Amino acid sequence: MELVRLENLLDNASFGLLFGAMLIYWLSVAFSEWNWLRSLGSGIMVIANITVATLLTARWIEAGYFPLSNLYESLFFIAWGITAMHLLVEQMGKRSSHSAKTKSLVGAFTAPLAMGITAFAALVLPENMRLSEPLVPALKSNWLMMHVSVMLFSYAALMVGSLLAISFLIVTQGQEVALQGNSWGRFMPSSGNRLDLGQTLDNLSYRLIGIGFPLLTIGIIAGAVWANEAWGSYWSWDPKETWSLITWLVFAAYLHTRITKGWQGKRPAILASLGLGVVWICYLGVNLLGKGLHSYGWFL
Repeated sequence: MELVRLENLLDNASFGLLFGAMLIYWLSVAFSEWNWLRSLGSGIMVIANITVATLLTARWIEAGYFPLSNLYESLFFIAWGITAMHLLVEQMGKRSSHSAKTKSLVGAFTAPLAMGITAFAALVLPENMRLSEPLVPALKSNWLMMHVSVMLFSYAALMVGSLLAISFLIVTQGQEVALQGNSWGRFMPSSGNRLDLGQTLDNLSYRLIGIGFPLLTIGIIAGAVWANEAWGSYWSWDPKETWSLITWLVFAAYLHTRITKGWQGKRPAILASLGLGVVWICYLGVNLLGKGLHSYGWFL
């Protein structure tokens, strides 16, 4: 019971921390000269990341298995992944001449996403969907940790990469973007700081999707092996499997255009932005609305 009370405290604390981080990052965008806001926002994101990790560890100890067996646990895991990706992007962007503005914009997008996920998990989900329960036989496998954790971490990386693509489109809206080469979205000399900032966001988006896509590939392969072990078939065209393939194809197309076609800037960014919706359908939509092996059955 002590662990249950700790979990309730931690899920509410993580929501409060991320809500505070969201407001601080929004203020840092509005008042860019207040550098202390960005530092405060980063500090809160670190604490939120540790808080969610502690929550998941408590669930692991309480249940006796890796906490990825229900929607509540997966939501907090993906929130942890998003905060981890946020901190990684901040480190990646440190060498940029626009590192301060980049940090504000990244936080202004990632903090509300992570906050919304924790709010949904802690405040919206029915009580019965938040409880730890004994695993069904098919889930009593080491593949649970391997497949599900890699898939969720890939979703987190792809979501943040897509958000950076959206922020790039917003920053460069109405600007003529001249591009050259096919390496990391390098821009030709431009007329202002907005395009320089856009270059940084484009680079970070590309790099983060470049992390998420191999993880997605590994997760799909691991899921196919696990499915064959549990049900005797590598692929059954379950709704989740179908949308995982669609997600893979969307981001494969994005990387293909960046690497082989030399597309840079707005065209691939639009594709990555559309990918955000595809990831959400794959991660949550088919689980709640669809019928299949991965369905949580909430709306059925």
